[in-house]
Amino acid sequence: MTTFTTGASTLTRDALAVLQPGFTGTAAPDWVRRRLAEGLVSVALFGRNVADPEQVTALTSQLRAERDDLLVAIDEEAGDVTRLEVRTGSSFPGNHALGAVDDPALTRRVARELGRRLAACGVNLNWAPSADVNANPDNPVIGVRSFGRDPALVARHTAAYVEGLQSHGVAACTKHFPGHGDTSVDSHHALPQIDLDVTTLHERELRPFRAAIEAGTRAVMTAHIRVPVLDPDRPATLSPRILTGLLRDELGYDGLIVTDGMEMGAVAGTYGLEHGVVLAIAAGADAICVGGGLADEDTVLRLQDALVTAVRSGELPEERLADAAARVRSLAAWTTGMRHSPSAAGDPAPEIGLTAARRAVTVTRAAGPAPVTAPVYVATFSPAPNIAVGDETPWGVGAELERLLPGTATGHFTGPDAGTEALRAAGGRRVVAVVRDEHRHPWMGAALDTLIAAGPDTVVVEMGVPQSTPRGAVHITTHGAARVCGVAAAEAVLAG
Repeated sequence: MTTFTTGASTLTRDALAVLQPGFTGTAAPDWVRRRLAEGLVSVALFGRNVADPEQVTALTSQLRAERDDLLVAIDEEAGDVTRLEVRTGSSFPGNHALGAVDDPALTRRVARELGRRLAACGVNLNWAPSADVNANPDNPVIGVRSFGRDPALVARHTAAYVEGLQSHGVAACTKHFPGHGDTSVDSHHALPQIDLDVTTLHERELRPFRAAIEAGTRAVMTAHIRVPVLDPDRPATLSPRILTGLLRDELGYDGLIVTDGMEMGAVAGTYGLEHGVVLAIAAGADAICVGGGLADEDTVLRLQDALVTAVRSGELPEERLADAAARVRSLAAWTTGMRHSPSAAGDPAPEIGLTAARRAVTVTRAAGPAPVTAPVYVATFSPAPNIAVGDETPWGVGAELERLLPGTATGHFTGPDAGTEALRAAGGRRVVAVVRDEHRHPWMGAALDTLIAAGPDTVVVEMGVPQSTPRGAVHITTHGAARVCGVAAAEAVLAG
């Protein structure tokens, strides 16, 4: 374990300790290793840092050669948001699928297996689960990342997920406090506002976070949203009323508070990155997530200097920065202790993800359609990618149907002429139409109208939030677009 260099002051070390930066490449850069020796406690991994589990294990081992008590964070929600399997799609269904099954024991088993795999790769802080109640079905950023729209359901599955994940020493980071589910704006781009009353806030948005706290979640991630009933001026990430007054004092939470990505437009575009970071720590946040977009040494040095300068100018109390750094080091110590202790979480369960995905599938059949037995044409209607999900991860049922039905062809379509183009490409073959959140995309609904009018035997697979009325000869709902959801959907196509 590294001993800090004598040239690094306590203030500088504390400023570095509260940062959770990203970096580029699949090996540890020299600058990251240097900063670990000077007080950096955390690093964050993104899809760009991942080739396969063996490479991630080598990377985290390389980093821990510099600092054994290191927090390695990742945004591995499973389902649609995966970093560990960014190039193949996740082996686990996401929250919405688990909520559709509504078996907390299954959710716990899925999270336990995910935690086991993360721990085996050397990752010990997961920015998951999402505890957001999907109150607004038009939400452009949460959707299938939520367990559902019933606060009680979301609460029980959030607690189960936290317990399962942490059973392998991987700290859960429950997000996005105080609840991002009732927004119609993506905080990656702009600052959303949630207009609700205090009663709704406590009975709906906060209920899953209370459950997570009771389950012992080691971290909570803030939301870049404005909630006027709590603070009319500042978004939650920068609000002392929300982070200190509500989360700490009223809800009694004593773990690590982590910000959502600080380079997101909701904060950086409104307050500026450096000023936003200072305001977040002053408000009660303990760890600064940065690196999804800015992944270089200069960013780390700029933020370190901004924090040091803010302390020296009196803008940021030194004891607040010291408290934040101490909380980061405390969580690092917990994960280190868990890593060196025998796990009591049970044996691996490698098939649990597919089992859960199969249980989440819902099939609605019209009267009299012939079963699918011959090669088909799979028309996938692709919306613009959600930034949280990214555009690297494959999704759909095409690859699996090509394997199960040799001769099957596939195509991807988008825009107002998507239905006509897909019909032309199908060339008279039976169509399996794959959509994602049809209710949010009128052009997608129009494409289905075109296909079903031309071919009443069209099979429809919805891999987003199922808000639209089921239609087609067979309508299959997966409640998510993870790889295993595609496998389960393909099986259902043939069974139909």
